[in-house]
Parts: sequence; C-alpha cells; structure tokens
Amino acid sequence: MCQYSAKDGHVGDWHLVHLGKFAQGGAGIVFVEATAVERRGRITHGDTGIWDDAHIPGLQRIANFVRSQGAVPALQLAHAGRKASMARPWHGNGPLTQADLERGDKPWSTIAPTDTALGEGWSQPRAFQPGDFQTVLTAYRNAVRRAVAAGFDIVEIHAAHGYLLHTFLSPLTNTRSDDYGGPRENRMRFPLEVARAVREAWPAARPLFVRLSSIDDVEGGWSIEDTVALARELKAIGVDVVDCSSGGILGSATAATKFTLPRVPGFQLPFAERVRQEAGIKTMAVGLILTAEQAEEALAAGRADLIAIAREALYDPNWPHHAAQALGADPQMERWPVQYGWWLTRRESLLRKLGIRR
Repeated sequence: MCQYSAKDGHVGDWHLVHLGKFAQGGAGIVFVEATAVERRGRITHGDTGIWDDAHIPGLQRIANFVRSQGAVPALQLAHAGRKASMARPWHGNGPLTQADLERGDKPWSTIAPTDTALGEGWSQPRAFQPGDFQTVLTAYRNAVRRAVAAGFDIVEIHAAHGYLLHTFLSPLTNTRSDDYGGPRENRMRFPLEVARAVREAWPAARPLFVRLSSIDDVEGGWSIEDTVALARELKAIGVDVVDCSSGGILGSATAATKFTLPRVPGFQLPFAERVRQEAGIKTMAVGLILTAEQAEEALAAGRADLIAIAREALYDPNWPHHAAQALGADPQMERWPVQYGWWLTRRESLLRKLGIRR
C-alpha cells in the first residue's frame, strides 16, 4: 500500500514503523510498496525509489528489521509510465495543480507506449523510442542489484493497474505499430523482456513475483485468457508467482475503472485459481479477503498458493496473529513477539476467569 511519504525516493521512519508492524503482526512476507526504478517512474513526489545507490541504506534498514521478526522482506519494482507525475491521493489523486506547485511538487516528463494521456487535463507522455527500451531495462537491472544489496529475499515486478508494463500489455493503451504493439505476442514483448532481465539479475534461488491486472474489465481490453497466456511465458522465463489483481487501466488509482465485476469478498480469487490451473504456476490472491476462514478456505481448495492482505492489514496490522488464533493454530500466542505474548497470555487467562469470551 503506497504511503506517498518518501522524500526524493528515500524511505524514512514512517516506512520502517509501517512495515515493521506487519512483520511483528505475523505476516509471512512483507512487501515494500511499489518502488520506482527510475525517478521519472514515480507516481507522485512521495513514492519510494530504488533508482540510486543512496536509497540502499534506508531499504536495508527495513529489510533487516522485517527479517528480525521472522518475516521475509520483499520489494515491488515499479514504473508508473503515464500515471507518473500526479498528485498524492490526499491532494486530489489527479493531475498536479497550482496548489501542488506551491507545495514544491513540480511536474516532470513521462513516457508510455504511446503519447496518449491518461485523460483530459493529464500531462501527455512521450511515446517510447528505440533507445528507451534499453534505458528502462537497465534501470530494472540496476534496481535488482540494489535490492540484493539491501537484503531483500523476494522481488515483484509491478505490471498491473495501468502503470507502464500494464499499458504495454493492454490493447486499450498500446496502439503501437512496431514490434512492441499490435498482436498479443508483440504487446507482451517488453514486459517479458523486463521479466527476463530481472530474472537474470536476481539470484536464482530467490523467488520472483509478477503482479498483473488479470482483466482490464473494459470492453476490448486485456482478458483473463491473455493473462493465462502471459503467465505461461513468465513461468518459462523463471517467474515463480503471479500476483493476480485486476483493473486500473483507465483510472488514476488502483482498480479505479468502473467495474462490471461485482466487488464482493474474494472477488479476484477466480483469477488466481484459473491462472494457477491453466498456466501451471503458483499464484497469490488479493482483493477483499477479510477473514481467516475465507483465506484458509481458498488455500485448502487450491484456489491460490498465497494470500495477500493489504487494506485489511492497515486496519489490523496483527491480522495474521489473529487469524492463527481464529483457526486454532496458535492458542497460546507463541507466534506473537515475546514482548507482547507475555502480557497477552496473562490477559487471556484473566478474561477466561471472568467468563469473558471474545
């Protein structure tokens, strides 16, 4: 969950405490938010970055703490493409305005498959030229080198929600007439080149995830059949997990497009299930997964291999610990940090004596 609170890409105390809470709360993996591989690839001025070696120490501090709490430190590698150079959500979540300029948030030039803007009032990106492909590939390779130096054990390529790689995939946003546009194989070309470059630079023993918008949910857009085909290619490259989200191709924010798909608990689970079955690759499910029982049922039924908790974790950073209790996996609170468990087990004993059930 992007915090839009970095300074020139640098993480700070907010990010350490924010992510540290999830590690203390029992999460198996803790992902640092979408982190820009290029300065121009930020969504906002507050995005975290990994385009400079100076970003390594702050990220390393987070990775070290997450690992110290028994969780696996992970990092999303991102490039916002035409969704770059926009206002932070609480300042409008749209094109930068005069008020943003007065705060010091100035616009910057952006790139995308074509020069089509996100919408009226948005800045026009520059269409990719031949040299841009290699420049961005190099940025991803360097970002991987920095992720290794910072001590992360998993990286995820963000190719969803209308950001750069997603806009290459979708026929709604990729109308190029060269080898990188047109039929699906061509539209997949650059995202697959990025995945291949990252896989080659990332240690072979460490997992590589790719986050996809499984469907655009817009007529004529990217489909679940397209995602299955792409997932097969990603598996052949050496990608380990496909993170199955959806939407966002035309709106300013994640899944901002008006959905025809009903937004109900677990609404994206069918995507993870289908990709897992038809592409033969591990998947991670996300999207209104609210309870321990809901998550466990999905895993037990083989609908996904991993469950990602996002907004629900913001609401309850101890969600994994509470889930373990709800499922009877940790009745003595042994998985909690000892600094908490020592107190809480005594509290539970007192509540039982008082006949209070929770």
